[in-house]
Amino acid sequence: MQHKSILSLVQIGLFAAVLAVLSQISIPTPWGIPITLQTFAVALSAYVLGWKRSIISIVVYLALGAVGIPVFANFTGGISKLIGITGGYLWGFLFIATLCGLGSEIWYKSPCAKNRIFCVICSVIGLALCYITGVIQFALVSGSSPLQAFALASTPYLIKDGISLVLAFGLAAAIRKATHRVVSN
Repeated sequence: MQHKSILSLVQIGLFAAVLAVLSQISIPTPWGIPITLQTFAVALSAYVLGWKRSIISIVVYLALGAVGIPVFANFTGGISKLIGITGGYLWGFLFIATLCGLGSEIWYKSPCAKNRIFCVICSVIGLALCYITGVIQFALVSGSSPLQAFALASTPYLIKDGISLVLAFGLAAAIRKATHRVVSN
């Protein structure tokens, strides 16, 4: 039992680190929200770890950033990032972690067409809730309308983030399979 607890802690820390690293692969934009691989990293965490451990991993990442460790995009950190123009998206990662993780847990327990559809729906809802949280905070901080905020801060990312979910799920399946082999031995 202790072996599984240690493995769990290592995986949580590893995925917090993966998110921190993939946050740095960043293309700046004129509207202040960089194009990053954060959505991919959060979804990968959720699909590999499941919803509970993925949430812990995301909370570790957010806490590290909140205290000033430069884990957010473009090597930034600090509480100002969590309450600033992009903070809603950071908080929204918790929705992605929860729903992608929940969907994948059900899919892995019983991989049938119905559960695959459930996983896809959960993933899309998680991403949509992240966008809603991000748009609301973006609008409040920038003084723009929610529609303007959506057009500026979410629309450019829809295709990239959809592809990120698909690629993360595929990679997660391989990681889970490899991890299962290691743990079983």
